Amino acid sequence: MTAKPEVTGFFEPRTWSIQYVVADPGTKNCAIIDPVLDYDEKSGATGTEQADRILAFIAEKGYRVEWILDTHPHADHFSAAQYLKEKTGAPTAIGEKVTEVQKLWKGIYNWPDFREDGSQWDKLFADKETFTVGNIPAHVMFSPGHTLASITYVIGDAAFVHDTLFMPDSGTARADFPGGSAKALWNSIQDILALPDETRIFTGHDYQPGGREPMWESTVAEQKAANIHMARFKSMEEFVAARDARDRTLPMPKLILHALQINTNAGQLPQPESNGRRYLKIPLNALEGAAW
Repeated sequence: MTAKPEVTGFFEPRTWSIQYVVADPGTKNCAIIDPVLDYDEKSGATGTEQADRILAFIAEKGYRVEWILDTHPHADHFSAAQYLKEKTGAPTAIGEKVTEVQKLWKGIYNWPDFREDGSQWDKLFADKETFTVGNIPAHVMFSPGHTLASITYVIGDAAFVHDTLFMPDSGTARADFPGGSAKALWNSIQDILALPDETRIFTGHDYQPGGREPMWESTVAEQKAANIHMARFKSMEEFVAARDARDRTLPMPKLILHALQINTNAGQLPQPESNGRRYLKIPLNALEGAAW
């Protein structure tokens, strides 16, 4: 019988993101997945309300943080991985292909001195690499398509599929960011849907279609039967054509140029300048052809 971790989702309404605490009830060890650092692009303010909410929950439950995990460098929110590492001492981790994303965005941001070896994280996971959360076995699946570096964490009977599958009524993630590929996304989703039917699927975002309440948990069986893209498009060619056509109409996430300079650096904010203030760098006309 597959181990069943305790999974608690924390919905962040500004970016429709779901952050997770995944715990082994036996040992009380846990992992934090895809935590959000608050950021208001209008004022340039940052905050730790979301991360502190997670820390308060962990303290209340008596959990010990064993891992701080990101599934990929996010384009729509800042990662709180660095802040949570400072607070808990737990190691940070991401997939090893993050180096390809770093190389890509190093060029876009014109950062000649930026380290592109992934050394900003404590651990880079390879495809199929195994680890544990407490006594619960876990492994990594390379899941590119949305980004070059996307991975899925399978922890016991729970798969954290980030921006590949959404809830069945929402379909699948876009694949038009720099380094994205609808064909690669199709293949990644096929791998996820090959997991046992009872595997719990936890998605990285929920955009609340029709104004319904936020939802983030389904199963492989439910996704195969009812996902509005995967139940409809039965071939890679159909899926790629539909996904590409849809993606061409979508504007870029409002924070993509803000967030990637933080998230390719493991959630570390830019170093303060001589006046003690930190600054973001926004390239103009770098994402040509994107819908407005």
